[in-house]
Amino acid sequence: MKLAAIMLLAVLLTGLAGCSAGSGPAAEGKEGDTKGYPKHPITYSIPFDPGGQSDLEARRQQPHLERILGTSIVITYKIGGGGAVGWTELAGKKPDGYFMAGINVPHIILQPLLQRDAGYKTEQLEPVAIFQSTPVGLAVRKDSSIQSLEDLIRMAKDKPGALTAAGVGTYTGHHMTHLLFEEKLEAAIQYIPFTGAAAAMQSFLGGNTDLLWGNSNDLVSYKDEFRLIAIGSAERFTALPDTPTFIEQGVDLIAGIDRGVAVPQGTPEKVVQELEKAFLKIAADPEVIRQMTAEGFEPKAMGAAESKAYIKQLKAEYEPLVAELRP
Repeated sequence: MKLAAIMLLAVLLTGLAGCSAGSGPAAEGKEGDTKGYPKHPITYSIPFDPGGQSDLEARRQQPHLERILGTSIVITYKIGGGGAVGWTELAGKKPDGYFMAGINVPHIILQPLLQRDAGYKTEQLEPVAIFQSTPVGLAVRKDSSIQSLEDLIRMAKDKPGALTAAGVGTYTGHHMTHLLFEEKLEAAIQYIPFTGAAAAMQSFLGGNTDLLWGNSNDLVSYKDEFRLIAIGSAERFTALPDTPTFIEQGVDLIAGIDRGVAVPQGTPEKVVQELEKAFLKIAADPEVIRQMTAEGFEPKAMGAAESKAYIKQLKAEYEPLVAELRP
């Protein structure tokens, strides 16, 4: 793989500063039968394990959404494929505003580009909002002989393939960060994918892997239980001020994951607008912002049009770069 392409893809991983048409009125046009929306409960599907970042944020949003929208929000789970199973389900749902799912960027871009049949296309997921980001960091257990990133690099080169690293899914932010890290080290480390951040953390703390690719909020929550040796932010992360960045330590790597919510392509514009207003109102809530920051999340507030443009631009930039990564 060309190093220049890999380096550019590393920067892009942080982002910038067949769909079923369904049936019934909502599928017939932009307007559809949206008068009085929502008329009944809305399903909010999480494509990862309970207890992970997507689930935590949905649970935080749930009472606010119910108050703002005036209906019940039912949280469900559709796990597998690093989120692909859940996003495939989302793409095939009736676009009537009563089913939405959490989305992760760059996952929803990379999976359709890198897998021959991801089960969905990026364009089939209509973004409503992007509301948070988490830099990705690399950790070792406290009993590890690895004391620093320098130690890890030395060991990875001395014993190629001997070290293992836990992460969430394949062709996801964690997986791509891992591949880029290997490329920069010119050394092999085994990547072990898990169905969610909670499962990866449990396995790592249980001694089943040597390393962990973790999202910043998990790294903040469990910081006393392991040794964090690097963080993928451009500058030191506010919630983890003592952790040096990869860049500080001579590895040109920036990595993070954005989270938001989407509905099926073809959902009436008025419905998207109602959901967008609700999510952006929550994103602007000072107490929500305080909680997210304290927990190690980076709050964001990108609406539907901005999120869609952001994803579209990233996809256009990824396409020529990921061709070399396709299996």
